[in-house]
Amino acid sequence: MGRMSNQEALELIQHGDFHELGRRAYAKKLSLHPDKITTFVVDRNINYTNVCWVNCKFCAFYRHAKEEDSYVLSFEQIGQKIEELLEIGGTQILFQGGVHPKLKIEWYEKLLEWISTHYPTITIHGFSAIEIDYIAKISHLSYTEVLERLQKKGLFSIPGAGAEILSDRVRDLVAPHKLSAEKWLEVHRSAHKIGMKSTATMMFGTLESDEEIVEHWEKIRKLQDETGGFRAFIMWSFQSDNTLLKQEYPEIEKSSPNRYLRLLAVSRLYLDNFQNIQSSWVTQGSYIGQLALMFGANDLGSTMMEENVVASAGVTNKMNQNEMISLIKDVGENPAKRDTAYNILERF
Repeated sequence: MGRMSNQEALELIQHGDFHELGRRAYAKKLSLHPDKITTFVVDRNINYTNVCWVNCKFCAFYRHAKEEDSYVLSFEQIGQKIEELLEIGGTQILFQGGVHPKLKIEWYEKLLEWISTHYPTITIHGFSAIEIDYIAKISHLSYTEVLERLQKKGLFSIPGAGAEILSDRVRDLVAPHKLSAEKWLEVHRSAHKIGMKSTATMMFGTLESDEEIVEHWEKIRKLQDETGGFRAFIMWSFQSDNTLLKQEYPEIEKSSPNRYLRLLAVSRLYLDNFQNIQSSWVTQGSYIGQLALMFGANDLGSTMMEENVVASAGVTNKMNQNEMISLIKDVGENPAKRDTAYNILERF
């Protein structure tokens, strides 16, 4: 069989039999992961600041610098959070913040060096494309220069956040100040070229069409063909509570679990050059997160010791390591703790 075309993917999204899609996606997953190992990582999401000028309409987390509850964490506060993570056997911090208008590259270099010096066992997976884009602008550097400087100070990989839907029509509606689809891809391309891996993401359920979902997949599949630099694909649905986007477009309805699983299955079939696809239990809840393992996902993502962004939009699903292990075993899969690079650290 040849590679799935955009038209075939669109047909499956709109008319594919739901159960057959699940069967096909699960078979595809098994062809890549025949040992039936489902992985997870023990990490903490540290939002180093909530100050942001980008004003994405789908975000309920950001604050402007002069608002009372705006903050930038001190290095000591960040250190305390890392120590709490180390106590439960954590290996990774997912570092994301708002796009702070005054933080230049030197601040980020000092932060990374401080963490690498004080907590050498912790892997830093941090700073989304929009953060890299802004650091480059405010510091008068290229993407490559920013990434190389941060890499030297301890940045291991970058998350895929900020992709939303890689269609400029949608981006202009939901986040008009955010970088373009092409610039998002260019940040990741630049990272891959210096040997820094990343993840690709997608947030659906706002104002995109099915065609634009497939367009998004096409763009990341093409970049993966070019660089091989994406470790995983992670997809979640828009969480609308407390967001400006929901106020402006009250007709936006919460995506159903069926829709999530359908898109997940088609993504597994279409993204044939992605080894790992993550289940988004944080937005979907543990039951649908578990079902996702039967619809193509081979990774449960993070135990998420701390999560603030999705929680700001009214969603507070939680799971610890033991619950993840039980959930994985319950569907006949073999649980394993991994690191950021998807190396297996421990099997259960």
